[in-house]
Amino acid sequence: MFFRLLMESFRRQRRRKTLAGLAILLGTTAVTAMLALATTIGDRIHSELAVYGANIVVYPAADQLDVKVGGVDVKPVTGAAYLKESGLKKLRGIFWANNITGVSPELPVHIAGTTPSGKAVDATGTGMWFKHSLSDGGGSPLVTGAPTLHPLWKLNGAWPDEALSGPASTEIAVGNALASQLGLRLGDTISSSGKVALRVVGIVTTGDAIDEQILLPLNAAQMLAGAPDAVRRVEISARTKPEDAFARKDPDSLSPKLREVWYCRPYANSIAYQIREAIPGARAEQIRRVEQSEGNVLKRISGLMWLISAAAMLAAGFAVSAAMATAILERQAEIGLMRSLGASKGTIAFLFYVETGLLALFAGGFGYLIGSGLAGWLGARIFGSDASVSSGTIFNPVLLPVIIALALVVAIAGSTPAIRRALTMEPSAILRADV
Repeated sequence: MFFRLLMESFRRQRRRKTLAGLAILLGTTAVTAMLALATTIGDRIHSELAVYGANIVVYPAADQLDVKVGGVDVKPVTGAAYLKESGLKKLRGIFWANNITGVSPELPVHIAGTTPSGKAVDATGTGMWFKHSLSDGGGSPLVTGAPTLHPLWKLNGAWPDEALSGPASTEIAVGNALASQLGLRLGDTISSSGKVALRVVGIVTTGDAIDEQILLPLNAAQMLAGAPDAVRRVEISARTKPEDAFARKDPDSLSPKLREVWYCRPYANSIAYQIREAIPGARAEQIRRVEQSEGNVLKRISGLMWLISAAAMLAAGFAVSAAMATAILERQAEIGLMRSLGASKGTIAFLFYVETGLLALFAGGFGYLIGSGLAGWLGARIFGSDASVSSGTIFNPVLLPVIIALALVVAIAGSTPAIRRALTMEPSAILRADV
C-alpha cells in the first residue's frame, strides 16, 4: 500500500513534482559547476599568473651577511657566493616536491668577443636551463627551465641545447635589443675571448633586461666563469595556498603540533622553509608581489563561487517549499482520510519525506551531470580550450555524493514546514471542509 501511494502521488501530481524537481535540478547544477571549478581554481590561477614569473627565489645565504665598520656596510670583496647545481635535485625530495612546477637556475658571466662583422661584444651573459630534466633518482623527473617559468618570452629560432655545449663551441640565444645593436642574425657566430665559438640559434624578446643579454646553457656559463657546478640564483614556481596570518608565523616559535600543521600546508613560506632545509647554504624567500596577487585573486573568485552556490541552494529550498506547500494543500483530503483510518503522523511524514527524497536523488543526479558539463564548458571558455580536460573538472566522482547530500538537505528542509503544517490539522476538520 505504501509503495502504491508513493507511485500514485508522482502520477497524479506530475506538475508539482516537476516544478520542485526543476528547482532542485537548477540549484544542484549551479552548485556542481561552482564546486567543480573551485576544486581546481588554485591550479588554474597559478597557471594564469605563472606568466609573471617565479613566486620563490633561492640564493646563497652568504649574500645576507652584512658587516658594518664605522656605520658603513662592507660587502664581500669577491662576491663569489654560489649554490651547487648538483644540490638542486634535492628539490624533488621535499614534502611539497609535486607542487614545484618550474625551476630555473641562473649564473651571470661576462662575455667579450667579436661578431662576424668585426663589432666588439662586451655583454652580460646568463647561464640557464632551457629544457633540463631534474630528478633525485626516484619518481618521474621534472622537465623544466627558464622558458617554463617565462612563457611570455618570444623566441625567434630555437633555445640553446646544453648537450651541444663544449669547450670549443656552444649555442646561445641573444636578446632582441643586443642583437639589433650588434647586427646579429640566426646562424652568426661570436668569437669570444675565451676561445669558445658562440653560435646564435635564437633571438629572444622579453621586454626586460634580458633583451640586452646573451643567454647560454648553464654548463657553458660555468665553463666560461671557471666555476663548475656553480649557481648564483634559482627561481622556482610552485603551487601554493594563499597566505594568511598563520602562514606568516615563525615555525621555530610554534609548538611541535602547530609547527607540523604549518609545515604540511603548501604556503610559499613553508615550501621556502623546506628548500632551505634541503639545500645547504641556501636562502629561500617568497616573491610577495606574485604570491600575494595570486592569493588575492583566488580569495575573491572563491568567495564569489561560494556566494553563488549558497544563493542557488537557498533559492532551490524556497522553490521546493512553495511547491510542496501547494502539493500538500491539494492532498488535504488524502491526509485526513489516512489519519482517520489510523495512519500515524510519523507514517504520513515518512511518506512525504520519501517522495521528496526520491525527487532529490533524481534531480540531484541530473544536476550533477549537467553541472559537470557546465563546469567543463566554463573552464574551457575562461582558462583555455584544454583546461577542463587537463584539470579533471568533468565528472569528478568525489562531487557526486556531496551534490546528492546537498539536494537531500535542501529538499527535506524545504518541505518540512509544509509537512509539519499539514500534520497539525485535525482529520475531522479536513474531511468536513472537503464535503
